[in-house]
Amino acid sequence: MGIKYLWDTNTAIYYLQQQFPPKAEKLMDDLLLISIPVISAITEIELLCWKTDSEKDLQVLHGFISDCEVIELENSIKYQTAEIRKEHHIKLPDAIIAATALIFNLDLVTRNVKDFKNIKGLTIINPFEID
Repeated sequence: MGIKYLWDTNTAIYYLQQQFPPKAEKLMDDLLLISIPVISAITEIELLCWKTDSEKDLQVLHGFISDCEVIELENSIKYQTAEIRKEHHIKLPDAIIAATALIFNLDLVTRNVKDFKNIKGLTIINPFEID
C-alpha cells in the first residue's frame, strides 16, 4: 500500500468517534483501501492529549496511532513550517501539518480548510464536502 494521504487531527478524531456522514465515511473507507493513515508527529501528540471516556477508548486510540505511519519532525519539515508561518500566520500545529504534507507530497485530509486553503501547492480533501 502506498502512502498518499495525510490525516489532520480532526479527521482522525471524526474517524475514531465514527462521526462522519455517510458519504464522508465511504470516502475514508475508500482511502483506507489504498493507503494506510499517515499523520504528522503533531497530530500524534494532539491525539495523545485527547481526553478519552474509558480505558477501551484509550486502547482504540493507541491502536489507531500504531496502525498509522507517523512522520517525525525532520529538518525539511521544520524549515517549511517556518516559511508557512511567515507567509500565512497560521497556528504552529497547522503549519507543521501543512509542511509535512508538502514535503512528502501528500494530500491533506481535513475539515479545517480555512486555515490551509491559501497554501500554494497543498492539495486539500474535505471529507465533509464530498458530492
